[in-house]
Amino acid sequence: MNQGTSFELIAPYRPAGDQPTAIGKLVRGLQGHARHQTLLGVTGSGKTFTIANVLARVNRPALVLAHNKTLAAQLTQEFRTFFPNNAVEYFVSYYDYYQPEAYVPSSDTYIEKEAEINDEIDRLRHAATTALLSRRDVIIVASVSAIYGLGSPQDYEAVILPIRVGDQLHREDLIQKLVSMYFTRDETFLRGTFSARGSIIDIIPASEERIYRIQLEGNRVISLSSLDLISRTVLNNPSEFTIFPAKHFVVSPKILKQALISIQVELEAQVATLKMRGKEIEADRLNRRTRHDLALMRELGYCNGIENYSRHLTNRKAGESPSTLLDYFPKNFITIIDESHVTIPQIGGMYAGDRARKETLIEYGFRLPSALDNRPLNFTEFEVRTSKRIYVSATPGPYERAHSSQIVEQVIRPTGLVDPQTNVRPILGQVDDAIEEITKEVGAGNRILVTTLTKKMAEDLAEFFKNKRVKAQYLHSEVSTLDRIRTLDELRKGKIDVIVGVNLLREGLDLPEVTLVLILDADKEGFLRSETSLIQTIGRAARNVRGRVILYADNMTGSMKRALTETDRRRQKQLTYNQKHGITPESIRKQVMSILPEEEVLPAQELLQIINPDDLPRLIQERERMMKKLAKDLKFEEAALARDEVIQLRKLARTFHGGKK
Repeated sequence: MNQGTSFELIAPYRPAGDQPTAIGKLVRGLQGHARHQTLLGVTGSGKTFTIANVLARVNRPALVLAHNKTLAAQLTQEFRTFFPNNAVEYFVSYYDYYQPEAYVPSSDTYIEKEAEINDEIDRLRHAATTALLSRRDVIIVASVSAIYGLGSPQDYEAVILPIRVGDQLHREDLIQKLVSMYFTRDETFLRGTFSARGSIIDIIPASEERIYRIQLEGNRVISLSSLDLISRTVLNNPSEFTIFPAKHFVVSPKILKQALISIQVELEAQVATLKMRGKEIEADRLNRRTRHDLALMRELGYCNGIENYSRHLTNRKAGESPSTLLDYFPKNFITIIDESHVTIPQIGGMYAGDRARKETLIEYGFRLPSALDNRPLNFTEFEVRTSKRIYVSATPGPYERAHSSQIVEQVIRPTGLVDPQTNVRPILGQVDDAIEEITKEVGAGNRILVTTLTKKMAEDLAEFFKNKRVKAQYLHSEVSTLDRIRTLDELRKGKIDVIVGVNLLREGLDLPEVTLVLILDADKEGFLRSETSLIQTIGRAARNVRGRVILYADNMTGSMKRALTETDRRRQKQLTYNQKHGITPESIRKQVMSILPEEEVLPAQELLQIINPDDLPRLIQERERMMKKLAKDLKFEEAALARDEVIQLRKLARTFHGGKK
């Protein structure tokens, strides 16, 4: 494995606009004693490139936190482009579907935990921890999953197995060691398995899609090979390699034995407490459930919901924080919090929500009190573990502003684009005025975003626009992720001209074709019309040189005044810079890279008419390969589409064979 030590930034352009100044200030802050810094970067100013330059200069491992999986995947791809020779890894929750265990007392409803694990994301999580424990040039892009329990890095490191050519190694000892590292012996060649045939041991690590082959002669390692998992061709013959455990939660037999005793002690105490409070049913339920789990752990070393006993299995005290991804980093790592105005509150909210759900389970005899310690970090614990932070946002929140020793502005865009012109108009007649403005923009081949206050308003307004022969579609939180992507894609391609939305038209939308943003009822003070929301929404028109924004309001609220003042301040600064340096702004030109198939998926009976049923097995295999490749490339929405197609093709196969019978 490449023991990288230095970051090597590769980019076809150099820092420009406000970037050089921002990079210099942030680097000096990190080299000094600044624990908190903020990069206040406007939309399209190249904040990720600035951070990449900072990391390359300070040359320290970094954790980049994003508030959702999709944004984390985008950032991972960007950082991998800038650092192709370094370790840039992706760490998010590995659940495709997750329904946490819960109890609803009002209806006496117990909801069992249901989960569907994404194998590829699990591999990427292992790749992240492997990188952290084996090299220094590491950037981990993570979601809030980074603050959830992961297993002790000390226990994990204790069972890591380095192997070198020439080592004395007994075959049976190696097999036993692999089993203790949670590898399964079989011939499936899946991650976390191994096979032993004579003097050859093949191991498929949890973090890579390759085979590690060990060849023995007697009790000595005579050769090591790395093989391609599919073709079995030899990739290289290293003199040494390191095998990491197949699971993050490593529990030794000694610790498990101690845990079983301490769980039993806690059970007896809690049963007595419940009975003393007159909760005989709850006491009996807890006794039965926990004894069943103990029997399974004693027999198999595992039970469903074993994470609820993590305090005992990691030998922690009551209330002591769990080990998380943060504990796998070296001491001097840097934390970058992207879209911090959203991510900081999200981090702070995880602990309280988890605790409320667990307290109900404990109160009604479904779990022991120690289940409370299977939890995410609280915000204070997060603060202690992340000593140096850079918050990145176009609209930093109150926490960032209160704690940052410096707020570094990045207002000048390398492209010369300026913030959009803004105009306030009365609410009376706002819909008619919107139609008039939309008609002008559509006639010029442009696109428009309209924001409303409620989902119902968005749906009704989109329907009204359609009746006026405007190609419009609504977008809100009840629209599925894939339909949302399809709608945005159709807007960029010109299949629709207007999107009417609620809160989804804020962070992260990259739509260079949009020249007009209409904000209805802008003076209705609240979350959707706060200063932050207004600035973020206005920013959606900042990627086009003709971008402008109309706010419909009868009163100038405090939020409106601050948002408009800030937008105008930025715009004037940008215009002055462009004039001084002779820059003519140009709209961003970005190719429409559709992640969706051009044609709609046909119903099964129609597909049967155009697909030879004999080709179905081959088509299913092709789509499965495509699905795995897309997941590997972090294109999870596309992978989900491929998965849906595989499901439909399998249904087709069953339909056809059923018809033949």
